Amino acid sequence: MDRAKLPKIEKMPADVRALGVLRGRIIDGSIPAGSRLTEVQISDEMGLSRATVRTALHQLAQEGLVSLVPYTGWTVVKLSRQDIWELYTLRGAVERLAASLTAASAEPAQMAEVQQAFDALEIACERKNPNEIAEADFGFHKAVVDASGHSRLRAQYGLIEHQIRVYIRSSDALIADSKEILDQHRPILEAILSRNSTLAGELSEDHNLREGQKLTVSVPLA
Repeated sequence: MDRAKLPKIEKMPADVRALGVLRGRIIDGSIPAGSRLTEVQISDEMGLSRATVRTALHQLAQEGLVSLVPYTGWTVVKLSRQDIWELYTLRGAVERLAASLTAASAEPAQMAEVQQAFDALEIACERKNPNEIAEADFGFHKAVVDASGHSRLRAQYGLIEHQIRVYIRSSDALIADSKEILDQHRPILEAILSRNSTLAGELSEDHNLREGQKLTVSVPLA
């Protein structure tokens, strides 16, 4: 009898699995910003050795999601006004270039992936699930970067992408109507699909700067 093939089981080291779980909980807010994390508690809850947990936490520190505070321990990073400014100005520059390059020279298959990412954002906005919206929002921007054909640009974006995911979740939370989030991204998509590289770059940067400034003023002064 014919049957569907069984999926392959992906084998991952324990520290990689722990990293994925912890990263996901931090990004979706299940572990709130400012939370203190202890290796003992995490190892007990996840059934892992402290060494395995420590390896995962050090990787999260490299990604900018946690920090090791002397005499205190690990703490989930809370975005300050300075952090937000650095992220939105950096994103503005990087994503402007990405949108411009994608509009100018992306292959049809890459254009289709950008369209699919926007479609996923549209579905998420219809469902009104905040975590789905934030991930789809990031997914659209990531798709534009990936379609740029610029490997070094993609590599640099990868260094901050998890911080960007936290940033986007915080930014999207300020918007009451999810339709507004979709409307913010539609002009960027249209400019890319119409091959208007100058307009695509300008719209992408303007979007980042405008929303970044809104998020900045929402954060209390330290």
